[in-house]
Amino acid sequence: MTGGPASVDPGSFELTGVLDAAVLCLHGLTGTPYEMRSIGEACAERGISAFGPALPGHSETPEALHRVASFRAWVDAARFHAHGLRSRYGRVFAAGLSMGGLLALSLATEDVFDALVVVGTPLKLPLGVRLAVPLLWRVRRFQPKSGGSDIQDAEARARHPSYPVLPLRSVNELIKLQRRVRASLTRVHSPILVAHGALDRTASTADARAILEGVSSREREFLSCDASGHVVPVDVDAPLLAEAAASFLLRHTPATQVAAPSAPSRAR
Repeated sequence: MTGGPASVDPGSFELTGVLDAAVLCLHGLTGTPYEMRSIGEACAERGISAFGPALPGHSETPEALHRVASFRAWVDAARFHAHGLRSRYGRVFAAGLSMGGLLALSLATEDVFDALVVVGTPLKLPLGVRLAVPLLWRVRRFQPKSGGSDIQDAEARARHPSYPVLPLRSVNELIKLQRRVRASLTRVHSPILVAHGALDRTASTADARAILEGVSSREREFLSCDASGHVVPVDVDAPLLAEAAASFLLRHTPATQVAAPSAPSRAR
């Protein structure tokens, strides 16, 4: 795993709350569970257990991610973890960043989640990328990232663990996943909070609006994170987002399950 100082833990996390509810925290492409930990911790402090797994090909090497042959491996892994939480908790939620948001939306069409939070979720990449990558990935394996991760806070950007390159095969699979999600948005009925960094250079705010307008959820909310880029959970607005996400999910935990929050236990 490349990027970030030793003080940052990029590994999977499990934070135990006191309620009969849990949230599956899904990171973005080339990222790690670390980028979702602030949301997980806020949920656990309010009693909702939080689990942040590393998706296939992540928290390893760019070569490992390149070897993931299909976006279905990410979908299947997220589904596996969601069903595992469902066997242990009465309420199961999802919180996803970027590709993690796409996975949450994809599984929401299967009524896997009782509510979901999606952050910086790109429904489409720029047209030039969508045209070039399906051909380019066969002759070029990796594309270097320029300027590091899309994070406004310079210190957070410096310590953020992420691959320094994009495996183009993975980007091609992301494009396929986006196509699948766009075609199935109307089948999402779960309550949803859509958050987006106003300074996001990776995903368009138009995608956030399209998600809000495209889902069939009766309850839908939008949160603008005005000082942040793409990776909002570690950026300037991380506390704002974490509070909003935890409060939103707590509202969808039955009142009979709510108890006074206690300090969560942490296991990795």
